[in-house]
Amino acid sequence: MKSQNLSTVTEIQLLGFQNLLEWQTLLFIIFLFIYFLTVTGNIVIIVVVSQNQQLHSPMYTFLKHLSFLEIWYTSTIVPLLLATLVSQGQAISFHACIAQLYFFVFFGATECFLLAVMAYDRYLAICSPLHYSFLMSPEVCTKLVAISWLTGVGTGFLPSLMISRLDFCGPNQINHFFCDLPPLMQLSCSSVYVTEMVIFILSIAVLCLCFILTLVSYVFIVSSILRIPSASGRMKTFSTCGSHLAVVTIYYGTMISMYVRPSAHPSPDINKIISVFYTVVTPLLNPVIYSLRNKDFKDALRKVMRRNCGIYGVRMKENLFIR
Repeated sequence: MKSQNLSTVTEIQLLGFQNLLEWQTLLFIIFLFIYFLTVTGNIVIIVVVSQNQQLHSPMYTFLKHLSFLEIWYTSTIVPLLLATLVSQGQAISFHACIAQLYFFVFFGATECFLLAVMAYDRYLAICSPLHYSFLMSPEVCTKLVAISWLTGVGTGFLPSLMISRLDFCGPNQINHFFCDLPPLMQLSCSSVYVTEMVIFILSIAVLCLCFILTLVSYVFIVSSILRIPSASGRMKTFSTCGSHLAVVTIYYGTMISMYVRPSAHPSPDINKIISVFYTVVTPLLNPVIYSLRNKDFKDALRKVMRRNCGIYGVRMKENLFIR
């Protein structure tokens, strides 16, 4: 005899930051400003890298894909977060909730793979400079980017499918600002042991594997840097990887603390604070760190701005002359 489907919840109520009612307006302004900077900064990176031939190297190809990813990743979360702040809670259909969960896992996993690939790229550039152009050829670069995206696409399916097959009988309120895995499992009225274990194993496989690969790459990088005779040479070489290491530390640290842990449920407020780091802060740090701490990128940005301003000036003069 088939088991009866107990799912009666058709929409999810996201409570957001209702425990901070007096701060709702300020939080809305802060998150909106961060979202604007994130989208604008990552678009600038994509435009500058695309228009400057000197930046058509594997490192900047990976950076361009990371910037494109960050735009969609933060856009999956922040607009709904802003809506919860405006209306002091936001209702979302169950299917839309599962769709948001899928894209969140998809983009989050893809970022893990891209960060690991970028660490491998820096390892080859610093530890094997003579073989770098062969080992990281344009074909290899394209394949690594494609593998990162395709693996991310596949990673998002399993958690979304398993969550969608759980029974939800009510209540339908989630004390969070987006449809995340832990609060959705807590909302279910059926057993979530198997789902919890599968997601835990998947999180270890994706987060910990990518983090270990990134960490091993940097161990070899630091070892190679320490063998450089001059102090100025060591500082210059390490500065090329410092920005990447900063992003990696914040992103992996917060993600692992959220998803690679026992089934004990910490405070929802702590979960929300941790989630803000990897959904709002990290996508902003990407353009800030990579652009402001990179001399080649800043030089390319100045060239693009001078070229565009020059074109705009010529057009203005032509319009004045015609008049």
